[in-house]
Amino acid sequence: MQGGRFSVRARHGWMRGLAGLACLALVACGGGDTQGPNPGTPSDTTHDDADGLPRPDAGTVDGGTQAPSDAGTGSQNDAGTGSPDAGGTDAGTAPLTCAPTAGDARWVLEGEAFTAKVTCATGYTAAGLRFGVKNLPAGATFDESTATLSWKPALNQGAVWMLTLEERTTGETGTLKVGVANNDNAPGKVDIVDPVAYTEEYGLPVVHLFFPPEPGLTSGGYRPAEVVYRGHRYTIEAKYRGATSSVFPKRSLTLKFAEDDLFSEPVFGDGFKDRKRVVLITTFNDNSYLRSRLAFDLWHKLSPDAVRIRTFSVVVYANNKFRGLYTAADHVDKRLMEWNGIDKDSDLFKADTADANFSRLTRNGQTKEHLHVGFVKDEGTPDEKQPHAFDTLHDFVAWVADSNADGFRQGFGTKLKARDYEDWWIFNTLIQGNDSQSKNAYHAYDPKTGGPWRYIPWDLDASFGQNFDTTRTSATARPTYASDNLLFKRMLAEPTIAGPMRERYRQALKNELSEAAVQALIDGYVRELGPNAQRDEARWGEEYRNFAKPSTGPDVNEGGYGNFPEWHLRQDFKTHAEEVEYIRQWVHTRWGTFQSNLP
Repeated sequence: MQGGRFSVRARHGWMRGLAGLACLALVACGGGDTQGPNPGTPSDTTHDDADGLPRPDAGTVDGGTQAPSDAGTGSQNDAGTGSPDAGGTDAGTAPLTCAPTAGDARWVLEGEAFTAKVTCATGYTAAGLRFGVKNLPAGATFDESTATLSWKPALNQGAVWMLTLEERTTGETGTLKVGVANNDNAPGKVDIVDPVAYTEEYGLPVVHLFFPPEPGLTSGGYRPAEVVYRGHRYTIEAKYRGATSSVFPKRSLTLKFAEDDLFSEPVFGDGFKDRKRVVLITTFNDNSYLRSRLAFDLWHKLSPDAVRIRTFSVVVYANNKFRGLYTAADHVDKRLMEWNGIDKDSDLFKADTADANFSRLTRNGQTKEHLHVGFVKDEGTPDEKQPHAFDTLHDFVAWVADSNADGFRQGFGTKLKARDYEDWWIFNTLIQGNDSQSKNAYHAYDPKTGGPWRYIPWDLDASFGQNFDTTRTSATARPTYASDNLLFKRMLAEPTIAGPMRERYRQALKNELSEAAVQALIDGYVRELGPNAQRDEARWGEEYRNFAKPSTGPDVNEGGYGNFPEWHLRQDFKTHAEEVEYIRQWVHTRWGTFQSNLP
């Protein structure tokens, strides 16, 4: 380090040195029977095929949620049911006799003892069966007389272990997946020794983020970093993101991957492949850990032909320290537009403040200096700092603000994609998105084709019963947001638009957005989150409840009070489990209310 900065050589040496710690760990030292090729080595991944991508053993997936089998084990209904070509009865292949198994994947904490009994999945019970484990980890034992594995993982054995079971009289093998979770609270705990082997935590994928502590990350621009994910090591750039949320102790991030080493998630996210940028959305202000995912998934159900934001939950470690649950999401940029049928060179504007209301007046009633007040330009030419950068947006806002009733009605289906913007209103009123009725949205336009304008949702943690500062909202409130967004006001004032839109709203509540469909999504998220939610709550729960109190120092706004002055006044904080139940009941009440009384 020189002058407080990492040199390039020092930075890379620091990163690679972390990986080298694996050589010192017990996880690299086999115990017991050593017939396996890599005894005692945890493995959830076949590392780096020719294309450089990890190859985890994929679990079964149902509707975008991971089945209880967990990624890396195959379906646990038949987990460990034989040799590598098990299950086939083609000519020349003998049917399975035993198919050794120890049941479903096991998840334990470091220092937590467990046992697993090996049996024949087929029910075969002939005398003389001899079970064993080929690659026992250090400290584990196997009692052949009872066919029982016993293990209390040490405090440096956090990893996903794929143990090879065998029945020695038939020569058949099976697999038991054992995930050993990092135990931060144990006395004498050491950091995760080998991030490459620590691929999952209680079934969710783990992002290991490494960056030099000095100067650290910033929201001002990308800085060099490294990510280990599902056994693959990426050299990346990273930065913090968020404006109001920049005061959170658990911040959102954007990860930027190299063009020749793009990010892919093989199990979750319903096709989350080849991403250049990945957003890690903080859950600090949502201890249900599911609001953003639920909102984006409902958007896709309502508007399957609109731009889709794919998401999934991950556990994040930063420089080997537990950061907890995040929502991994698409980054809204030219790649996402292209994947959704919009030219990648289109203009992309983000509604950054509530003044992005499609009016000539600010939200406070003052005349705007220019029509793009409240917007920033993220993509397209010319760059936002150049003349004429906002010309296309100016035309859009002027049309909304100035056209007469006939001009608005006639242009509505050609100036913009009507279904996108109708669904925006339906979607936002349904989830009560009190922070996304004008701001926190993207609008895309292809100047080469003359449009139409497209809407893309973003930043939806203020939804399903809470505001941006976590204060509660009523399930029976029916805001139309007409006073916040002139485009909505004009849509609602035009009967040929509002009438069919509300009728489709009613039909959606009976079909794709039915309460049963929403509650089923919540059930799936809760199954996926599992113990990870309690682990995050243990880490951040107290800070969540005590956040943004007025400072007693010289700056009363220090610590978040300036951005979230109402947060500390709450008297209704809930545990994670209670917050999930709150959302369930909020949905039940709201959906029931809207069956007969739409906004």
